[in-house]
Amino acid sequence: MMDKYVIRGGNPLNGEIVISGAKNAAVAIVAATILCDEPCVLENVPEISDISICLKILREMGAKINVLSKNVISFDTTAIKHPTVPYELARSMRASSYFLGTLLGRFHEAYVPMPGGCDLGDRPIDQHLKAFRCLGAEDDMHAGTVHVKCDNLYGGNIYFDFITVGATINAIFAAVKAKGLTVIENAAKEPHIVDLANFLNSMGADIRGAGTDVIKVRGVDYLKGITYAIIPDQIEAGTYMVMAAATRGDVMIKNVIPKHLESISAKLRKIGAKVEEFDESVRVYVEPNTKFVKTSVRTMPHPGFPTDMQPQLSTLLTLAEGTSIVTDDIFENRFRYVAELRRMGADILVDGKVAIIQGVGHLAGAPVKATDLRAGAAMVIAGLAADGETIIDDIHHIERGYENIDAKVRALGGDMVRRYYPDSNVQAITG
Repeated sequence: MMDKYVIRGGNPLNGEIVISGAKNAAVAIVAATILCDEPCVLENVPEISDISICLKILREMGAKINVLSKNVISFDTTAIKHPTVPYELARSMRASSYFLGTLLGRFHEAYVPMPGGCDLGDRPIDQHLKAFRCLGAEDDMHAGTVHVKCDNLYGGNIYFDFITVGATINAIFAAVKAKGLTVIENAAKEPHIVDLANFLNSMGADIRGAGTDVIKVRGVDYLKGITYAIIPDQIEAGTYMVMAAATRGDVMIKNVIPKHLESISAKLRKIGAKVEEFDESVRVYVEPNTKFVKTSVRTMPHPGFPTDMQPQLSTLLTLAEGTSIVTDDIFENRFRYVAELRRMGADILVDGKVAIIQGVGHLAGAPVKATDLRAGAAMVIAGLAADGETIIDDIHHIERGYENIDAKVRALGGDMVRRYYPDSNVQAITG
């Protein structure tokens, strides 16, 4: 990809920003439209590449999809006849695995290629398949495609060996129309799981306990069409919160659920930023002469500190005084971005799943790349906080999960543009 972000750092971000719909909720809810027996309408759908891929998958399968207005889309999946997801499209995003649960729930069969997405290490779907087997399905794999099938789905008891968001969602999908009661134990509790359950319940599903570690699903025969608004994106909001702090700015972040941001707010306050909470917004600012201080961070499943915010917060910690310890044992490749921060002057040592960050006070602009979605967001934060120019390559990773990030940054006074380069070698471009 030849498009890159060019950032000239040093400007504090100031003003207001409106957060988009949650990526992680949207990809699950869009997949869930397959289970709906009537057309439905989704509001607050983020304009990001992962959603574009989901829409392409549904269209190729025969669904009728219409964009009614910005962030509002109608779905009619009743014309889908075959439970097969196109190979190349599925390979480009991790959330394509959700089609396993929705197609199995509707057709009692699904053919879905192994999912792609960010390279954060080995993310097997064994827990997904375990859930399907508990409900009566069988599975096999051929030429990179997972095939699950059953004559009928029956409620059962599912216990996950570890907390897993994706498998929790797929278990809900398969159980929604299964006969009888399904009990899902050691379930993930993330906000987007609650949002998905609310969406399905609004259509007539019977799901109880979402947001706790035990979810009970009683199967129903029919799901009616509704209009539903997706929750705001917790991680996008957290990213702009860190961005405001790193640039020593003052930003009001609107259309958020402050409770979803509590673990992020707590860390920002500890580091030295001010965070004020309102009904549907948070304000993040840094008082003059504030010195950021070290802290320790360990990522945890919700309601702990989210792994999807770890690269962004680690970037802020490079600007703090002292040595910070960051532990992330959710994904083994989550620290790949560290090499890019080192290009900008960061002093970070990675030992397995632990990063030791020695604060350096300031960063310097450099050519870097986005190694994955959240690492890309970290590079944007670093570029905005750094002295000089930063050019970010592989920005398609960033656009998987952030709607119009360059325009939103500019609206806050940041100097960030998307630019096309005929030569893909950033080092050569910058001389």
